Amino acid sequence: MKKAIALTLAAGLSVSLLAGCGSSQNSSGSQTGESGSTLPAYNELTVGEDYTDLKAEIKVITNRTDLEGDGTLAGYVAAFQEMYPNITITNETITDYANDMTTRLTNPDWGDVCMIPTTIPLPELSDYFYPLCDLSAIEDEYNFADNRAYDGKVYGIPSICNAQGVVYNKAVFEEAGITELPTTPTEFLDALQKIKDNTDAIPLYTNYAAGWTMTAWDAYIGGSTGDPNWMNVTMPQTHDAFAPGVPTGDSESGPYAVFNVLYQAVKLGLTEDDPTTTDWEGSKTMMNNGEIGTMVLGSWAVVQMQQAGPNADDIGYMPFPISVDGVQYASAGSDYCYGVNINSSDDEKIASMLYIKWLSESSNFSYDQGGIPVLKSQEYPETLAAFDGIELVADAPAPTELADLASNVQQDAELTLNADETHGKRVVEAAINGDETLDDIVADWNAAWNDAVDRNAPQ
Repeated sequence: MKKAIALTLAAGLSVSLLAGCGSSQNSSGSQTGESGSTLPAYNELTVGEDYTDLKAEIKVITNRTDLEGDGTLAGYVAAFQEMYPNITITNETITDYANDMTTRLTNPDWGDVCMIPTTIPLPELSDYFYPLCDLSAIEDEYNFADNRAYDGKVYGIPSICNAQGVVYNKAVFEEAGITELPTTPTEFLDALQKIKDNTDAIPLYTNYAAGWTMTAWDAYIGGSTGDPNWMNVTMPQTHDAFAPGVPTGDSESGPYAVFNVLYQAVKLGLTEDDPTTTDWEGSKTMMNNGEIGTMVLGSWAVVQMQQAGPNADDIGYMPFPISVDGVQYASAGSDYCYGVNINSSDDEKIASMLYIKWLSESSNFSYDQGGIPVLKSQEYPETLAAFDGIELVADAPAPTELADLASNVQQDAELTLNADETHGKRVVEAAINGDETLDDIVADWNAAWNDAVDRNAPQ
C-alpha cells in the first residue's frame, strides 16, 4: 500500500522532573562536545560510512519486553554490528515503562538511549536529552519529526508511527454478519451487539486489568474532532471540553463520543464479564483464535495479535468509528521516540545516534510492527489498508509560548491524557456499578478542567 494518506505532523503532551547539563550548538545544527570538539548533527551522519571504527558501549532502554523475549532486539543489534563491530549495545526492557523510566531519569547515569517518557514536558527535554539536530533538517523526510522537538531542536526520533484504530477479527465479523466496517459510534455499538448475538466471541475486550491499555482511549480524542490543533492548542483553552457535541456540534464525535463508546459497550454487556480479570498476554491469543471481536489499540498491536497464533490472516485493523460532517478521521502520531542521554560521552552520543538512525531508516522496524514508516518516502504496511482514503489527524504542536499549556492544564485538572489510566478505568467502573452515568463523570471532569483552564490559559 503506497503512502497515499495525508498527514498533519504531530507533537506530544507531558508532565515532569529534573535536570542535567547542557551543550552548545553551532549554526549548522552540530553540537560542541565535552572537550570543545564538534559533534555531527543526527542528519549529517551516514550509517555504514561514518565512524565505522568507533569504539563505544551503549545501553538502550525500551518498553518492548515482547521483542526482547523473542530475540528481535538482539537481531537488530547483530545486524547493526555487521557495520559497527566495535559498538557494544546492551538492551534493557521495562514493563511499567512510563513510571519507571521517569524515575530513572533522575539519575544521570541511566544509560544512553531510551524511549522518551511522555511525562517530560517539551520545555524540559533539554534537561535530560541531547539535541540531535534542527527540526528543519529532517521534518521534510521524517513523519512526526516534531513529536519530541522544542524551540526548533529535535530531542527524539520516532521509533514507530501509529495510526489509531481498532484491532478486529475478520472471521468473527463475518460470522456475526457484519458486512461493512462501522464509521460512527452507533454503527460500532450495533456491530458489537451482532457479535454478541451471533457468535461466542467477546465483542470488545477492554484489557482493563493491564491499566496502561486504558490510556489508549485518550489517543482517539484528536481524531474525533478532525482538528489537529485540538489537543495541544484549543482544548486547553476550552471550557466544557468533554461535553457532548464539543467541539463539533455533533454528539457522535468529539471527546465525549470516544468515552461514550467505552461506557455504552460496558453498560450493554458487550465486553468481558469481569474486567478485573483481563489478561493482556492471553488476550493476544484469544484475538487470534476468534474469542475476541475487537480491541481498541494502536496499529502497533496488530502484528502482536497476528503472531499470537495460527490465524494471522484473520486479524484486521480499522479506523476508530467516528466521523465529522460525514468525513472519517483517524488519529495518528509517533509512538515513543528515541532520545540520547545528554550526560553520555561524545563517543556514546555518536554511537547512539548511529544506532537510532539505522533503526529508524534501515531496520524496517516500524513497517514490520504494522506502523506508519518513520520515513515519508517508505510504503505503508498492508495492515493499514483500511485507512486508505481516511484523513489522518496528528496532534499539531503548540507554538513555543503555549508549549506547556496542555500539560499544565491536564495536571492541574488531574486529567493527564495519554499517560494516566485513572479516568478510563473510572468510565468502566461506573458502567459496571451503575453508580455514575457518563454525564455525571463528564460534569466532574469539566468542572476540574474549566478551573484549570482559567488558572493556566492566557486571558
